[in-house]
This record gives sequence, structure tokens and C-alpha cells, in this order.
Amino acid sequence: MMRTRPLKVALLGCGVVGSEVARIMTTHADDLAARIGAPVELAGVAVRRPSKVREGIPQELITTDATALVKRGDIDVVVEVIGGIEPARTLITTAFEHGASVVSANKALLAQEGQSLYAAAERHGQDLYYEAAVAGAIPLIRPLRESLAGDKVNRVLGIVNGTTNFILDKMDTSGAGYSEALDEATALGYAEADPTADVEGFDAAAKAAILAGIAFHTRVRLDDVYREGMTEVTAADFASAKRMGCTIKLLAICERAADGDSVTARVHPAMIPLSHPLASVRGAYNAVFVEADAAGQLMFYGPGAGGSPTASAVLGDLVAVCRNRLNDATGPGESAYTQLPVSPMGDVVTRYHISLDVADKPGVLAQVATVFAEHGVSIDTVRQQGKDGEASLVVVTHRAPDAALSGTVEALRQLDTVRGVASIMRVEGE
Repeated sequence: MMRTRPLKVALLGCGVVGSEVARIMTTHADDLAARIGAPVELAGVAVRRPSKVREGIPQELITTDATALVKRGDIDVVVEVIGGIEPARTLITTAFEHGASVVSANKALLAQEGQSLYAAAERHGQDLYYEAAVAGAIPLIRPLRESLAGDKVNRVLGIVNGTTNFILDKMDTSGAGYSEALDEATALGYAEADPTADVEGFDAAAKAAILAGIAFHTRVRLDDVYREGMTEVTAADFASAKRMGCTIKLLAICERAADGDSVTARVHPAMIPLSHPLASVRGAYNAVFVEADAAGQLMFYGPGAGGSPTASAVLGDLVAVCRNRLNDATGPGESAYTQLPVSPMGDVVTRYHISLDVADKPGVLAQVATVFAEHGVSIDTVRQQGKDGEASLVVVTHRAPDAALSGTVEALRQLDTVRGVASIMRVEGE
């Protein structure tokens, strides 16, 4: 039997995502009520520019006082889509204090302050849901938190930023340079006017911290994630990748150590074989590959950004939280019982693709091979070509600790016969 008194929802932010959340709440009101067991009512919308016309939202719901809105006491759920650390953090904790559960899409805040937000939610007996914080419309957080809760997840490997995937895909398929591909992404609305958060890996790193924490039942903060951007990737790197039967993606990689005693989380560009499922992810799409003991290999794929996809995830959380509210229950909170340490990047075992500019004379390859041997790094393949006294040498290594590989590169720079290191890239996905 459906309850007639509506559940009241406060919306913080009414930009691309927030306006779409409001639209779906209005146009799908009957369906949402049937799924929840009670009607949901948009009780207030906090914005910075109240004079802006917002189609479908009554002006009397608009306010610039977000704090007063979350303090009302009759609000059941606060939907936070304003982003950033403050005032979002204070507004969310205030919402908990005044009896409201929270649905958030704020990856940066959750990656940095997830522990304190979970604690505040638990202290006040409220829900904190955030499916929209990672990979847009793709159901990922809930499968990790709930569907795989009885399994042991060992690895999460994914493309979690649509802007960077669009740029790298354009470089791969058209031969465009980085700047040219970025300009096209900006023109199409995939890249912000300031794309730093995307192309330097900050956005993906926040998502990696969230995914690692959930997958491994431990606390992983943004500062724990190794981050390397993709601005130095060149057309020459793609040419080398193609010769290896690979492509290049900006990957978020979260792994449990083989001995199970630690975890790692990192974001960086990497070459992956064309045979790997992630290699076929095109345009601005996202995909995440999960490896678990019992479930085996799972892949989640779909649109990872944009108003409608992100709003879909927000509304899914809203339905779940409202159902919990009606049943006087809460969903899963923080699971950090393993308390595993996060290992530094230097301890990660990986492979390198190294392109060197060298003198074209006898003995160069032997010198280079000696440096690798001295650092305990085994060479998988070598390709050399050159003329007129100059040559290029491409070395692909076997797996070794990242610190040993980094030390090898530094030692190579000291050789008189090495003119320069043209590019360095990790190789993943085997």
C-alpha cells in the first residue's frame, strides 16, 4: 500500500546534472512513487544564481541559502551535485545532523573526506549513497558494495574519465596530436575550458581512491593514489603501441598485493593489448574491469559523464535511500575492516616501454642491456633502427618493481651513448 505523505527532497546545485535530476523527478514522478512506495517531492533547490530561468522548476523552490534548506528538519533526502570540498562537506554533515540522508555525486569530496562523512552518517543514523561519483550511469559502486560483498576482489582496472578517453581515442584513430585532439574535445563539450583535472589525472585519481576503498574494504585517500597525466603522450607513442599490437589508455588501476597484505592505487597512461576488452572502449565512454576470486572477470561499460547519465545514477540512489527511509533502515556504510596499508608506486610490479635516442655505433645495445641487468630488470624485446650516426632503441621490459624500472631509466640517462629518453610508458592489461 502506497504512503500518501511525500518524501521531501532538497537539491543542492542545479547545473547540468542537477537540472536533469529535477526534470526526471517531475516527468517520472508517478513511476518513482510506484517504485519507492511513496511520492517524492522536490522541496527546495539551492543555487548560486537565482535569477537564471530553470525550466520546470517553480521559482518559489529556488533559494540561495543552502544551509537553511538542509536545516529545515522536514527534508528526508539531500541530493548534493555542487561538487568541490566546501561548502559541500559542511552542507552534507549539516544534513545528517538535521535528520536527512544524502545522495552525492561528489568524487573529490568522497575521495578526500569519505571516512568523516561515513562516520557522520552513521552517528546520525542516515544513508550516504554516491553511485554517480564514479563512472556516470554505469552501475559500479553498488555492485562492489553489495553484489560482490561476499567475494574477494583482487583488481579493478578501468577507464573512468570520458574526456581523456575521447582525446586518446582521437589520437589513436586519426593520428592527431594531443593539442589537436584536445581542441576537438573542447569544441564538442567533452573537455572543460580548463581541462587540468581531467588530463592530469586528478579526476580519475579521486575515482580510483573511492573504488579501491570499496573493493578492498580499506581506507584509501586521494593522497594515496599515484597520479600521472596524459599530456606528454604523443603520436609517436601511438605508433609504437600499434607496432606492439597495443593502444594507449589513461587507466585507473587498483590492486591487492599477491600476498594480500597491502593494496595499491594508481592512475597513468598505459599501453594495453588490442585483445583486452578495455582497448575497444571508444569516444567518451567509460569501462571498468573487475577481477574477483569467485566471480572471475567482470566488465562494466557505458556513458561515464553528462547530465542524463549522471542523473540516472543519482535517481537510482534516491530510490534506494527513499526505500530505506520508508522501512526505517539504512543501507551499507563504510567497510574498512581490513585496514590494509597502501603501498607506494615504487613497490608496484609493472612493465615499461622505453624509447631511447642513441648513437648509431657498435656496442650501444650492449651498454643499454648492461644497465638493465645491473638494476635487476629483464628485457622482453628490443627494436633498433638508425642511420647517419643517430638511432632509436625501443625496449620493452618484463615485470619488475617500478622503483627498479625508474632507477634503470635514470641510469640510462647518464650513458654518453644515450642522447635522450624519448618516451616512457607502462604496459598493462596482460
